[in-house]
Amino acid sequence: MKDFIKINENDNVIVAIKELAEGEKVTVDGKEYTAAETIPAGHKMAICDIPQGGDVIKYGFRIGNAKENIKAGQWVHVHNIKTALGDLLTYTYEPVKTEEKKTEERTFMGFARPDGSVGVRNEVWIVPTVGCVNNIATAMAKRANAKVHGSVEEVIAFPHPYGCSQMGDDQEHTRTILADLVKHPNAGGVLVLGLGCENSNIGELKKYIGDYDENRVKFLVCQECEDEMEEGEKLLEELIDYAAGFSREPISASKLIIGMKCGGSDGFSGITANPLVGKFSDILIGKGGTTILTEVPEMFGAETLLMNRCENEELFEQTVNLINDFKQYFKDNHQTIYENPSPGNKKGGISTLEDKSLGCTQKSGSAAVKGVLSYGERVHTPGLNLLSAPGNDLVAATALAASGAHIVLFTTGRGTPFASPVPTVKISSNSTLAGKKKNWIDFNAGVLVEDAELEETGQKLFDYVIDVASGKKVRSEEAGFHDMAIFKQGVTL
Repeated sequence: MKDFIKINENDNVIVAIKELAEGEKVTVDGKEYTAAETIPAGHKMAICDIPQGGDVIKYGFRIGNAKENIKAGQWVHVHNIKTALGDLLTYTYEPVKTEEKKTEERTFMGFARPDGSVGVRNEVWIVPTVGCVNNIATAMAKRANAKVHGSVEEVIAFPHPYGCSQMGDDQEHTRTILADLVKHPNAGGVLVLGLGCENSNIGELKKYIGDYDENRVKFLVCQECEDEMEEGEKLLEELIDYAAGFSREPISASKLIIGMKCGGSDGFSGITANPLVGKFSDILIGKGGTTILTEVPEMFGAETLLMNRCENEELFEQTVNLINDFKQYFKDNHQTIYENPSPGNKKGGISTLEDKSLGCTQKSGSAAVKGVLSYGERVHTPGLNLLSAPGNDLVAATALAASGAHIVLFTTGRGTPFASPVPTVKISSNSTLAGKKKNWIDFNAGVLVEDAELEETGQKLFDYVIDVASGKKVRSEEAGFHDMAIFKQGVTL
């Protein structure tokens, strides 16, 4: 195992793989350096003098400016580096050549749906229209799970606090996301559970759902029946029987849609887990599949790398709007655009938003950007897509599922137990976390700073995802965790 890594030949910092003690010597590009102070694992050490105001270079790009003179061997972190980013910017399209490497066909064992979509799970979902019926939905799911049979895996309720007392975009977002979940192919059957007097009542929600299979989707308004538990039980039995008619069959991996997200990132995330997911993305896209990258505020500072990989100028303009619209959202709410990284990120070695974003966007791999999606918009173009959603883990992961992701790949350096409406694969950036939190972590990318190669490990991750798509449960599923969250921006009545 190395003591450090230099990510790009132009970098003027290295990243400590293990803690470097004060006075410890390391050799970089044939030149010896002495750590002037303790450098924690995952943190940066200068390998040349950086003057006050000078650029700090990592990943081959500026991650900020020195707040003071920094000497070679010194620890480089929040105490002596600051962001160099501005607010709303103008951009020029400077396309770079991307190559889509075709890879051999692969199949997984999934569920083919009558409308031509495919699922990786055969669950029955209860989708409340409003938070008032959350407890009823949860109680219904608990009771109905005793009657699950055949290929049906579980009955799951998705409680949330919205659906009423909302206005404008908030109300629109709630209806859109709930309708997206109703249509998601991981659900073999869906019960839409309403109260009756809410803004986003079943009548309104049907306008967003559009055409639906009456065998697959049932509706229940609690205020309109004497015993909603009894009525719900009957409807869920019908949905279970319907969903049980599906069975797993070989399906092309080109049908897979995979969401990509990170959270609780550390100094290793941009070196191990995120590049690994990028490699996975390239492999899947090479088979004709689709990946979705989100958390727009964590593209700030690395956005031009994505913009210049847009397939055409129209997509470039959409990506510019994606970035600047999200910045404007911060400004409209009188908040600092660059209030990032988080305390946990900083403890793990990330110093500025540029530092975080340049690591974060590596999940996109090297493919061309083929689509740019609004919040709640369902994916319609194979290949790499960018989705408008915030960095918040639960909100962003739910947004990925709502846009059609069958599975979410979630990289982390700190660890988290949360789930989403779809299987959420936790990928650790370091082996310490993987060893400590075996009940949370599904795949360890920390081996990439030990003795593993990216190409081989990327293939192993792809094989693992195929197993998950074919029915293997991830840790959060084994724990019975199923979360969802909707993006709220405005007034509550």
